[in-house]
Amino acid sequence: MNKKTKIAIIGLGYVGLPLMVEFAKKFAVVGFDINSTRISDLKKQIDETMEVNTKELGKIKNNLSAKPASLENQDFFIVTVPTPINENKSPNIQALKSACKMIGSYLNKGNCVIFESTVYPGLTEEVCVPILEKTSGLKLNKDFSVGYSPERINPGDKKRKLTQIIKVVSASNPKALLLVDELYSSIITAGTHKVSSIRAAEAAKVIENTQRDINIALMNELSMLFNKMGIDFQEVLKASNTKWNFLDFKPGLVGGHCIGVDPYYLTFKAIQEGFEPKMINAGRTTNEMMPKHIFLSVEQLLKKNGKKLAECTGLILGATFKEDCPDFRNSKVEDVVKLFQPRVKSLFLHDPYFLKQSGAFPGHIKLFKSQEAAFRRKYDFIIIAVPHTAFKKIGHSVLRQLLKKKGILFDLKSLFPSKYSEFSL
Repeated sequence: MNKKTKIAIIGLGYVGLPLMVEFAKKFAVVGFDINSTRISDLKKQIDETMEVNTKELGKIKNNLSAKPASLENQDFFIVTVPTPINENKSPNIQALKSACKMIGSYLNKGNCVIFESTVYPGLTEEVCVPILEKTSGLKLNKDFSVGYSPERINPGDKKRKLTQIIKVVSASNPKALLLVDELYSSIITAGTHKVSSIRAAEAAKVIENTQRDINIALMNELSMLFNKMGIDFQEVLKASNTKWNFLDFKPGLVGGHCIGVDPYYLTFKAIQEGFEPKMINAGRTTNEMMPKHIFLSVEQLLKKNGKKLAECTGLILGATFKEDCPDFRNSKVEDVVKLFQPRVKSLFLHDPYFLKQSGAFPGHIKLFKSQEAAFRRKYDFIIIAVPHTAFKKIGHSVLRQLLKKKGILFDLKSLFPSKYSEFSL
């Protein structure tokens, strides 16, 4: 491989764009996305994900395209399209299938297709490869090879960037594995970890987030229990963390495109195999019920203070799926909004990352795009749903001044010490 090696990145979101930036430093790279608006913004050096800066975008803007023809005559195809879930919590792999059909039209002998999208064990070889073979007329391991290197991007994390995270690599044959490893080793300073099979690499990725999901579910359940017993759970966690091997997980809403999604891919495959994943399902059930728990807790606290929910005005602070990140995908704050919105007098929502009115949240709700607008009113309850640094800078005293008499501050992620709020998980 050299500077003339041609790489096409398919999908320019949180995963694909940083990948393109790094590979473009050493190879001839084309970035493709079906979203022409996204391509237009990137060419204007605007990245709504805030993962890549203006200077970096300036170096790749001429190699961005929404035209499939840009995929002609490539050596490597790297697929980083989203793999969400459907309303029934089953895998939605339409984008992945479409990407395979498109790549198949441009696939040549000697090419290697590498998948980074999160899938269940076996999907690459059972679903993607047949589409590539059918569309291209080529045969796997005879004419072309396939690799799988699961993405590990942590949106909003400025400390652990792409190059600083060990990359798991796998391929459809030993020769291709060496090739895939060499490719990623050229940009990943943290190093790579070779895995003997694609299925094992797929499994490694999907259990990373499943493990986190189950641990957070445990914390959520313990939080509900200790709050019921009148015990400050934050104090409990602080005490428990003094032991060297205690795992520092926190309770809260579990959304986003990884932790709140990947376990469903694993359970889908488990059921296909005739296996009932009881613990994985239990973790998902607990985390999915958290919005309702928050609603009932707020309702109870208001009732205790002599307030009827139907007569109350509320403010929810934070709408992204995690703190200090502009990503609204699969945010569980939406579920909280849906529970409150039809049952209160009025509900307002503010997030510093609102660049425009989001279509992700129910209608008839006022979205404040500025802090000043949100703070012109008084509220019966304020829910800090996402602990953005911007909210911490505001301070608990300022937030409490926005409350009406006997109003409550519900600090979902304990952004402030528990003594400053009526409730925190």
